[in-house]
Amino acid sequence: MSNIQKAFADKKAFIPFLTAGDPNLDKTYEYILQLEKAGAALIEIGIPFSDPIAEGPVIQAANVRALSAGCTTDKVFDMVGKVRQKTDIPLVFLTYLNPVFKYGYERFCARCKEAGIDGLIIPDMPFEEKGELKEIARKYDVDIISLIAPTSKERIETIAKDADGYIYVVSSMGVTGVRSEIKTNVKEIVSHIKAVTDVPVAIGFGINTRAQVQEFWQYADGVIVGSAIVKLIEKYGENAADAIGDYIHQMIS
Repeated sequence: MSNIQKAFADKKAFIPFLTAGDPNLDKTYEYILQLEKAGAALIEIGIPFSDPIAEGPVIQAANVRALSAGCTTDKVFDMVGKVRQKTDIPLVFLTYLNPVFKYGYERFCARCKEAGIDGLIIPDMPFEEKGELKEIARKYDVDIISLIAPTSKERIETIAKDADGYIYVVSSMGVTGVRSEIKTNVKEIVSHIKAVTDVPVAIGFGINTRAQVQEFWQYADGVIVGSAIVKLIEKYGENAADAIGDYIHQMIS
């Protein structure tokens, strides 16, 4: 069983996201450990990038803050290495293809294995171009996490059958951000996926309330919450640990 599979074993997975380096990497290290303590099953870590096209204003602003504070990809790897001295919780990077390409696919995946990263989410890498990275990542035991969006209807089966780790179902059209209502028929998408693969399915984009978590847990294996947590970090800065813990307890209690 891979480390990612452990996150979904015999339980529903709560998957928080935060941006590395916001407000600084020492606090990211602290907040990752706080997320695990509060009940996270797997944690997604955003590598700050100047053009995060899948992100809404909240996470875009977090990227700007992190980059302005001097965060770099190498420094993120070093921070994750420190986290790995404290915990074996599954960790997944969310990044974009340009930084990985510039870093070098082989070098990037080797550093992932060295630091203890279990998977990669690359929102701007089309499924048809996944092959150029997948085999390199597999060599270093790093899963490329597939995304399935509401517009993927004709391709759901193809993407799902090729998936590793878990499948990230995008609940809504547009960019990330808190949504009061999610109108997409997510249940139908999940049912379609589960008809062709046993790979766990997690739903993200817009989830921010306990009611949404409880609803999606009825038919999916996990939920992903990002912008709501990043907003807490924006509000409380270096003193966000307690607020993060309280919020997650509220979500999953």
